[in-house]
Order: sequence, then structure tokens, then C-alpha cells
Amino acid sequence: MKNFAPLLLVPVLAPVLAACHSTPVQNPDSYVLSGTIHGDWGQSPRLRLALVGTGLPKTFTNSSNIRQNVVDNGGVARSFGFDLPTFPNVVGVYQVVAFDDTNNNAKYDIGEPVARNRLWLIYSPTDTTTPQVNIPEQFPWAAGEQAIPSLSVKRGWNVYDRSQQISASNPYPASKITGYDIYH
Repeated sequence: MKNFAPLLLVPVLAPVLAACHSTPVQNPDSYVLSGTIHGDWGQSPRLRLALVGTGLPKTFTNSSNIRQNVVDNGGVARSFGFDLPTFPNVVGVYQVVAFDDTNNNAKYDIGEPVARNRLWLIYSPTDTTTPQVNIPEQFPWAAGEQAIPSLSVKRGWNVYDRSQQISASNPYPASKITGYDIYH
């Protein structure tokens, strides 16, 4: 009889070995969300991106530990790519912000230079209508500001442009988001 023990270990070891393999940095347009960071950030900034926002009812998010790439284009504009996570059971309202990681701890800290745009990313596990959401006090650069009014969204990630009126195309569902430009 042949020994099948090594074959039984393959399904067990495969996920462990896959976890040890790091995903290479990709071109910005290969990520789920991409755009350009504009503005003068001074000499040698340590630009990073963070997903900030709130799940409903009150789960605060400030995460820059998400796959990303910021590419210096040799001027005041930098291309970036950012992978958006999936929150299986949480409706939430978020933005991706650019910040100068002045203390080099790889997370956004209050007081570090930050820039954002007027696009809100809304994640929903189902087609639903979200309640109005205000920005929590944990984000003093916009605390108390209305993030979104009540909106009809689809399952997955949705993009809401606050500078435009609510319509059949605002918000809109998106599996890949391009042109998410951030201005400093």
C-alpha cells in the first residue's frame, strides 16, 4: 500500500505557504482604486494612503495597512493605487486620504498633513438605503460634517460624489474605481 500522508499535507500546507508569499507592488492602475495625489507636500514627504471612516452604527476605521503604491511622477502630481477591503457584514462610509507620514509609523496620526476629496466610498453587504452619516470626532479635520445623506446603494463598493446632486448615477456601484484624485 502506498503512503498517502504527504498528499494529505498539501491542502494543509498550501495556505500556509501562500501566506508566506508577499504580493508584489503593482502599477497604480492595477489596484481596485487609483488616482492622482496633487499638491506641494514639501521636501521628501513620506506619502501614504489610509482608509478612514465609520461602519454603522459606530465602528471607526483608520487603516493604512492596506496594499498600496504611491509613485512620484517627478512633479507635484503622484499616481497611486490602493486595494479596498471587503467588510462582509458592515455598512460603512469611508474615504481614502493621502497623508505625509511624518513619524514614519505607517499610519495616519492626527496632526500629520492630510488631503482628501469630495468622493465618499460606501460599502454595503446588500442593496439597501443608508441612513444619514456625520463624520465622527475621531477625524478632527472634518468632525461633525455631514458625510452622506440617506442614499440608495448596491451590494459592494459605491461611490458618492458630494459635489453633485443625488441621481440615478450618484451614488453608483463600482468594482474598480479610477480617477479618485486627491488635492492638497
